[in-house]
Amino acid sequence: MVNNTWLRTFCALARIGHFTRTAEQLHMTQSGVSQHVQKLEAHFGVALLLRDGKQVVLTEAGQRLRTQAKQILQSLSDLESSIGEDPPFEGAVRVMSPGSVGLRLYPHLLALQTRHPELVIDHRFAPNETIIKAVAQGSAELGLTTLKAKSAEVRCEAIATEPLLLVTPAKVHTPSWENLESLGFIDHPDGAHHSELLLSANFAQFQHCAQFARKGFSNQINLILEPVSRGIGFTVLPAFAVEAFARQEQIRVHSLEHPVSETIYLCTARRGRLPARVHTVIAQAKSGL
Repeated sequence: MVNNTWLRTFCALARIGHFTRTAEQLHMTQSGVSQHVQKLEAHFGVALLLRDGKQVVLTEAGQRLRTQAKQILQSLSDLESSIGEDPPFEGAVRVMSPGSVGLRLYPHLLALQTRHPELVIDHRFAPNETIIKAVAQGSAELGLTTLKAKSAEVRCEAIATEPLLLVTPAKVHTPSWENLESLGFIDHPDGAHHSELLLSANFAQFQHCAQFARKGFSNQINLILEPVSRGIGFTVLPAFAVEAFARQEQIRVHSLEHPVSETIYLCTARRGRLPARVHTVIAQAKSGL
């Protein structure tokens, strides 16, 4: 292997053309400069210089080495620069969140990407446990959850809260227990969990979601309120999902005596240092939520 330090010394000597001045510029001894050249000549088995006192003239082999050594050293310099760079507005960032959080967050991420086209955001909706596992395994740099991770590999930071809301068709003015029983429940993947949190805090009669007739189910966050808007039933959803529904005049959100909110956690892997671009997206997520 050719020592890169020898090549740098040789290129400096070829440029300056004088042993003493080269040694001064490189903060070396003159004998040190000479030794580097001798090692290169021994390595290649050819003379690289014609010595005239302390001045030098390159041989043909020396000219070829100078040309290629400059390219090699420039490539190494470029490599060091590119590896050492940590641009805050370039590169891909993989983000995962539950549906409701994603509905609020995604427009903010798109606005960020519009301002910085070299930033590529991969945003996916997923359940809490899937998100935590993805962050722990490194398949997502950033996760937003409504469940605090128990994994030792994941760092969690509470950054926001999201209220849970009781939503009925617009014609329902009073969310009495009898009215809810009459309407029936529009279920979704977190329906039982959200209902237990909100309804148990506000209705003494509530024991479990199965007390209501199940009038429908959707696993698409932006479709859960469709049957509610058509008078088919009621549901309990996080606020961001309710806010994103287009036909607000066809639903009614009820203020209950005992509000309940979920905490939103920002999850990142504990291992290593986060790239600057991830910190850029984290700042946008905190602002947007």
